Amino acid sequence: MHQINAHPHAGQREVHNHPARFKILAAGRRWGKTRLGVNECVDVAARGGRAWWVAPSYKMSEVGWRPLRRMGAKIGADVRKVDRMIRLGNGWVQVRSADDPDSLRGEGLDLVVVDECAFVKETAWAEALRPALSDRNGGAIFISTPKGRNWFWRLWQRGQDDAAGEWASWRFPTSDNPYIAPKEIEAARAELPERIYQQEYQAEFIEDSGEVFRRVIDAATANAQERAIEGHEYVMGVDWGKHNDFTVILVIDSTSNETVYLDRFNQIDYQLQIGRLRALCDRFNPHNIIAERNSMGEPLIEQLSREGLPVQAFTTTNASKTEAIDALALAFEKGDIKILPDAVLIGELQAYEMERLPSGMLRYSAPEGMHDDTVMALALAWHAISTPRWRRIEFLSV
Repeated sequence: MHQINAHPHAGQREVHNHPARFKILAAGRRWGKTRLGVNECVDVAARGGRAWWVAPSYKMSEVGWRPLRRMGAKIGADVRKVDRMIRLGNGWVQVRSADDPDSLRGEGLDLVVVDECAFVKETAWAEALRPALSDRNGGAIFISTPKGRNWFWRLWQRGQDDAAGEWASWRFPTSDNPYIAPKEIEAARAELPERIYQQEYQAEFIEDSGEVFRRVIDAATANAQERAIEGHEYVMGVDWGKHNDFTVILVIDSTSNETVYLDRFNQIDYQLQIGRLRALCDRFNPHNIIAERNSMGEPLIEQLSREGLPVQAFTTTNASKTEAIDALALAFEKGDIKILPDAVLIGELQAYEMERLPSGMLRYSAPEGMHDDTVMALALAWHAISTPRWRRIEFLSV
């Protein structure tokens, strides 16, 4: 391996030294697959060859371009920032994105590294990248964390079964990187839902079942309360709706971590919705009400705040929603929460789906044609309990 990576770990050396033309590497976060791929590209360029680093999108391609330009500057290469290319004598490495597969046509290449391959369109490989390797008998390295059982998984399977030896594949968990502290991995195991930990850190190919919440039925043992129990504290989660969606007000007894009241309704005037919320506050006297700020939530929260209710606004973004849902999923897995045996709530929890985006972020949602209003109200209320002093996410008081 090129001198700029003087201390590759055992897994990186194993992949580098293998003679296969096409190598598929499924590895956990921070295993070192980016470092491996970048060094393979530089090796090719140092020998006068041509290499591409291909990422799913322009934004994600920066993951490869940053270390490439640093390495290029360190070894005295010609670093061309506009072209996102480094040149070493007659050889070069260029960073490209697969947003438009047609833009990848035309070059003859000695090596292609397909970064986060699970999020690249299969047509980019079949119609553009694979033909580009034919003239120079080039090779390819596919690196990624898994994303269900898509075409990256099929490539990985091919590498396991290829008797001819042209294809080879590996699966390495994050823990195989000796430079990552074990306590960091254990912290991830404790903080993440099992499904996400298995995929992101164990590099396991999980079935695309859409399952987000596990042990839902086991948790459906809470008893309803009509009003506050003396000495107990309560929080509320509110997800607003009007026409097609439902407004859901959910109450959790934070003393016992049980949902104790659920009100779900739609096609009701906003003032009536506020009236129902106010009436529940009179009965449970919550120390915190977390309400979604987006869209119609802003003026409703402002009115509730003016009336002196302890309301805080939750601004829903993909990142903030992911954090709230992950915390709730972990609570189900660890048995930390109990819910009412409500058919709608149980159904929405069991149907809830997860999708990982090309950016690497997760996107959670209800299946098409279904609702997730009770899920969001529960997630907001639980996040208020599981996040002391709003350490992990910013709730903005109105």
